[in-house]
Amino acid sequence: MASMAFQVFAAILLFSFLASVLSVTNGSGDVAFDVNYSISWGADHVVSLNQGSEIHLTMDSNSGSGFQSKLEYGSGFFHVNLKTPSRDTAGTVTAFYLTSHTNAHDELDFEFLGNLEGKPITLQTNVFVNGKGGREERINLWFDPSQDFHSYKILWNRNLIVFFVDDTPIRVFLNKSNKGVDYPTQPMQVIASLWNGENWATDGGKIKIDWRYAPFVASFRGFSIDGCPANGHGTQQCSLPKYWWNTGTYTSLSATQKIAYQQVRRKYLTYDYCSDRARYHVLPPECPQLSS
Repeated sequence: MASMAFQVFAAILLFSFLASVLSVTNGSGDVAFDVNYSISWGADHVVSLNQGSEIHLTMDSNSGSGFQSKLEYGSGFFHVNLKTPSRDTAGTVTAFYLTSHTNAHDELDFEFLGNLEGKPITLQTNVFVNGKGGREERINLWFDPSQDFHSYKILWNRNLIVFFVDDTPIRVFLNKSNKGVDYPTQPMQVIASLWNGENWATDGGKIKIDWRYAPFVASFRGFSIDGCPANGHGTQQCSLPKYWWNTGTYTSLSATQKIAYQQVRRKYLTYDYCSDRARYHVLPPECPQLSS
């Protein structure tokens, strides 16, 4: 009887261990902040809670704040759990993104554009390649991102870039370099920030920040990183299939993901640069080339 009890106890321990390993592998992010990240600016506006398992970036009229990964990466599945500032947040920008540090930089953006209380917070994504952006897409989320934590993820490999919200793909940028379309290949750092974007963020900059609602607070959890460190050697080795995000499963969306992706675009997409003919008389080469 004692032997059976010991076996049960050992099985429970093994299950707990495997669960903890899987939680890191699948991006649940149960890792302390300072394992992978450090504060980059506005240190006196950053609050660490629960032994570094939660970080609050704050902003007032004096400063915003931000943090960054300690390493640069050449591919990966990058994720964070985030809750945006609440109430009247017009003019504020909460960002989670990847960026290289070159003059002609690559960048992959999640940007939450604050709004007047009661109006939706816009989620904008953008892709920069070799210093050229202008690839904005915007959606109104199907939930209020200021009320609870939600997961935001960026898959980046040699085949495609996918932006996810709570595991739902909201944007796909395919590697069409064989058709003359530039694609991000530079090592990139993971960055999060809360900053003053009142010159453009809300209604084109017409609505400014109401500092009576300061300090604004953006909360972050989930600080594990599933990425290939570039280590100063470029990104070529980061395309190897030994990294799970480079395997066949991640060369395209699954059938289920494609359905969810189309539903998001149909219901929640409010702006797509590929549809903006006033801005682009000749559409960028990655866009579907529709007849005039």
